[in-house]
Amino acid sequence: MLYTAFLFGLISSFHCIGMCGPIAMMLPVERNNPSKKVIQIITYHLGRLTAYGSVGLLFGLLGRGLFLAGIQQQLSIFIGVAMILVILIPEKIFAQYNFSKPMYGWISKIKQNLGSHFKNKSFKSLFIIGLLNGFLPCGMIYVALFGAIAMQSVGFGLLYMLLFGLGTVPLMSLVVYINSFITVPVRNRIQKIIPYVGIVIGVLFILRGLGLGIPYVSPSNMSLYVQEKANCH
Repeated sequence: MLYTAFLFGLISSFHCIGMCGPIAMMLPVERNNPSKKVIQIITYHLGRLTAYGSVGLLFGLLGRGLFLAGIQQQLSIFIGVAMILVILIPEKIFAQYNFSKPMYGWISKIKQNLGSHFKNKSFKSLFIIGLLNGFLPCGMIYVALFGAIAMQSVGFGLLYMLLFGLGTVPLMSLVVYINSFITVPVRNRIQKIIPYVGIVIGVLFILRGLGLGIPYVSPSNMSLYVQEKANCH
């Protein structure tokens, strides 16, 4: 299921252009030194990947605990259903409940710190900009974190989020070079694809939990459990 992380990150990057694109466009990089500019952009992405990896580690730890509780199949089905619901339920419904209100203070501090580092072209500042950028609330990241939990492993949870982040790198890098490489109508049409991709990934997690015996998609129930003795024939 790790491949779904990169695929979702690649498609989600069209959403990222609207949310985080302005941050990428404002990066304090060297405009007249192409080689240094590339290294600076990579440093920014390393900061983002560090943030994604950190939360992936935490949610992978949560998934590991649920795995040890023996509910891995149910967890995979629940995660798949949750992914689909988050995508299908209109955002305005979530906005009514204002789930992010407790984080307003934290988000405000992140934005303040971001502003201070845009005045500095050092690699440290670029890394911190990427790091803080990665911790900003984002619906696509929330969906990816469901996948990290479903990995049921600390290492794979971290890897899932890193692959998600890597999927966003190509387009987010291109934004730094060409601010208007894609028109708003085209971007809107591509963003309409994102929910379908998310739903497909959710269905894959549901199939995985059902244990239908389909190689690489829905392994049998036996292979989903850790057993004291090997099941050999």
